[in-house]
Amino acid sequence: MVSKVVFGRGSFNQLGDILSPKRLNVKAPFIFIVDDVFQGNSWITSRIPLAYEDKIYYISADEEPKTSQVDDLVEEIILNYKALPSGIIGIGGGTIMDLAKAVSIMLTNKGESKDYQGWDLVKKPAIYHVGIPTISGTGAEVSRTTVLTGPERKLGINSDYTPFDQVVLDPELTKDVPKNQWFYTGMDCYIHCIESLNGTFLNAFSKSYGEKAYELCVELFLDNNLTEEEAQDKLMMASWHGGMSIAYSQVGVAHAMSYGLGYLLGTKHGVGNCIVFNQLEEFYPEGVALFKKMKDKHNIDLPQGICANLSDKEFDIMIDVALSLEPLWENALGKHWKKTMTRDKLKELYLKM
Repeated sequence: MVSKVVFGRGSFNQLGDILSPKRLNVKAPFIFIVDDVFQGNSWITSRIPLAYEDKIYYISADEEPKTSQVDDLVEEIILNYKALPSGIIGIGGGTIMDLAKAVSIMLTNKGESKDYQGWDLVKKPAIYHVGIPTISGTGAEVSRTTVLTGPERKLGINSDYTPFDQVVLDPELTKDVPKNQWFYTGMDCYIHCIESLNGTFLNAFSKSYGEKAYELCVELFLDNNLTEEEAQDKLMMASWHGGMSIAYSQVGVAHAMSYGLGYLLGTKHGVGNCIVFNQLEEFYPEGVALFKKMKDKHNIDLPQGICANLSDKEFDIMIDVALSLEPLWENALGKHWKKTMTRDKLKELYLKM
C-alpha cells in the first residue's frame, strides 16, 4: 500500500515541505515527470518546488507509456547526473503515474523494463517516488502496477516495489479535464469496481473498497445535484477506493480485452475499456446496463467499428495479448476459464467493436 497520502483542496502547495526531508544531497535532484499539457501553465508549474539541480521533464500523454520510453528516460537521467535522484515525482494522469513508477523502479534494477513486465519480477526497491494525479479514475496513484506497452505485449510491472511512497490528492488539479476524458477515466474506475466485485478473487478487504467506489461512481454519474467541487472530490476518492479494491483482488474481462486493443491499435486505456465493456452484457449484465445509462446521460458517443477492417493476423495479435493476462481471466471466470474464453469467443467479441 501507499505509505503516506495527503488529501485536500490546495494540498499541492505542501509538496515542498513533503520533499525537503527526502533530499539525499544537493547533487541528488528531484526529477519531476509532468504531463506536457501543463507546460506554460503557471498555475501548476510555478508551484513545483525546484531547487539545486532538480529538473522537469514534460512528457506527452497522447500515447500510453512504452518500455522503450522508460528505458530512454532512465538512461538520460543516469547520464546527466552523478548520483541517483533523490526521488521521482509524477504529475499528471494515469500515463504519467505509470511512467514515474516505472522510471523509479528501473533506476535501481538492471536490464530493460520489458524484462520486468509480469508479476513480482522486481528484485530491488525503487527510489523514492511520489504521485500527484491531475485526473481521477485510473487508480494508478494507488495501484501496484505500472502498465507498459512493450515489444511483445502490453503488461504491467506488478510488484510490491511499484506503489508510490507518497501520494498528494488535490481535487483542484482536476478542474480543467475535458468532458470525454473525464467520462472515460471515471468509467475506468467504475469498471474496476464491477470487475472486482464480480470476481472470484473477491475478499472482505477488496469488497469494502469496491463497494464504496461503486457507490461514489453511481452518485457521480447519475446525480444532478452535485456541485463541480463535490464531483471533483468524490471522483478522486472513487479512484483511490477503486484502485485499492483491485490491488487486493483483480480486474477482469474488460481490462484483458482492452489491453489487446491498446497493444495493436494504440487505443487509450479509458476509452478502450468503455468500448469493450459496452459489449460485455454476457459477463456483467447489471454493470453494463448501468454503464449504458451513464453513457446516454452524458451524451457520450463511443468510437464504432474500430475492429471492422482487421486481418486475421491482427485479430490473433490482440487475442494473444488478451489471453496472456491469466490472473485477469481467472478472477473473471474461475480456474477453468479457458473452457469459456476460447480464441473463437474472443474474436466474436472483438468483431462487435
